[in-house]
Amino acid sequence: MKLKDGIHLTYCTNIHPGEDWNTTFDNLKTHLLEVKKKCAPHSSFGIGLRLSNQASEELGLDQNLSSLKIWLEENNCYVFTINGFPYGNFHRTRVKDKVHAPDWTTKERVSYTIRLFRQLKGLLTPGVDGGISTSPISYKHWHNTNVEEIFRKGAQNMIEVAFELYQIEKRTGCYLHLDVEPEPDGLLENTQDVLSFFNNHLIPEAKLFFGKKGIFAEKVDHMVKRYITLCYDVCHFSMAYEEPKNTFETLKENGIKIGKIQISAALKIHFTEKQNQSVWEALKAYNEPVYLHQVTERKDGAVKTFSDLPEIFSSKSNFEELRAHFHVPIFLERFGVLESTQDQILKTMEYLSTHENLTTHLEVETYTWEVLPQSVKLPLVDSIVRELNWVKDTLI
Repeated sequence: MKLKDGIHLTYCTNIHPGEDWNTTFDNLKTHLLEVKKKCAPHSSFGIGLRLSNQASEELGLDQNLSSLKIWLEENNCYVFTINGFPYGNFHRTRVKDKVHAPDWTTKERVSYTIRLFRQLKGLLTPGVDGGISTSPISYKHWHNTNVEEIFRKGAQNMIEVAFELYQIEKRTGCYLHLDVEPEPDGLLENTQDVLSFFNNHLIPEAKLFFGKKGIFAEKVDHMVKRYITLCYDVCHFSMAYEEPKNTFETLKENGIKIGKIQISAALKIHFTEKQNQSVWEALKAYNEPVYLHQVTERKDGAVKTFSDLPEIFSSKSNFEELRAHFHVPIFLERFGVLESTQDQILKTMEYLSTHENLTTHLEVETYTWEVLPQSVKLPLVDSIVRELNWVKDTLI
């Protein structure tokens, strides 16, 4: 839905299980329309579409894309962003680190992303820019050696996509951007990782690539930063213990844009002598087998990452505070003896309210409804509506 200052707010449909196009479309017709009915009954409603590779391939068959466009018009809906991070299965199976596969070293990832952009171009309404969020190159623990080569190959493949977006805009005037999404144990985890990737890999590789196309080097920096932007997932950056204001201003100083903010909250775990045992017991309820739940600790100014929740349970360390990569409902500050990083969302929304041109794309992304503990699980559509309304009220 459209908010003040041209901001578009939606939720990511990766919440709804479904890897093929028919199931994806059925989810839009049922769950999403129910959300629209309760959130924006008389106005247009933006969609944060999640398309697996299979669903995207099937969307390109027969008249599926045309049928979707007609349905969008009939139901006063529009697509402005796509989640292109998970390529394959994302629900009801063990996902874990496979969410990064195939990574940005592969042509499969490039082909999938370019296909998504071509489909998004066909769905966009005039005057609205479109973004696709994607993996932060690869999963860190897959690469113990030759990491620089992985960065180089990832940069080359992202530049190939950027050139496609440049051609689309030159030909049609449609502005599209690739929103790279740092996360714990990704090859990009924090602001400094992003700066390093742009300065040491993306821009140097772009100068080589665009030079062969006859595009002068002085234009390359601008082009890279126009078409390759950041997906700022609040949960992920809170796990890096970064303050939103510091991240936003550092990125701005370096000319790096935020294509999309994903509004999400991590678990925050405080240990006290009085509640120590009850905290551990509560945390066990979030140890589920589908998704990676990395855990971070800040100690002596450095952030340490544990690859998944089971690693914490087997640790002999004494902790004061941990943050866990488990997207929890954003409208709740506490979950019994556990907390959330909702405060980071509030700081993000405050900054957005007072700074123009930060981003126009907001997407709530609590994809874990199926695996939440029963104690915090609420009816799905009502929960999505509550999250969207909470964001609207917070921005006002």
